[in-house]
Amino acid sequence: MPLERLKKKTSKEILWIYILRLLTEREMYAYELKQKLQDRFEIFPARVTSYVVLYRLENEGYVSSRWQENKKYYKITESGKALLDEGIKYLEGIVDKLVI
Repeated sequence: MPLERLKKKTSKEILWIYILRLLTEREMYAYELKQKLQDRFEIFPARVTSYVVLYRLENEGYVSSRWQENKKYYKITESGKALLDEGIKYLEGIVDKLVI
């Protein structure tokens, strides 16, 4: 179904934007992020998917991390905030073009 494919593409394919958005609120560890993705956005990625996206975001400098009590906490960086803003503007532009 076209709508199901759209939902998949705007959730798992751009998981990074949802993760960055959550990290604007506060630092979180990976499992907590996964739970927040489910609660807030109704996105249910496999555990490994969240970790892969976080690893890439950290590797590219969009998030930083620190260890506390055997948990790795992630925090959005300034470049991550800039990327999030650009991503949101891009999506808003698409919606603007679709709205009649």
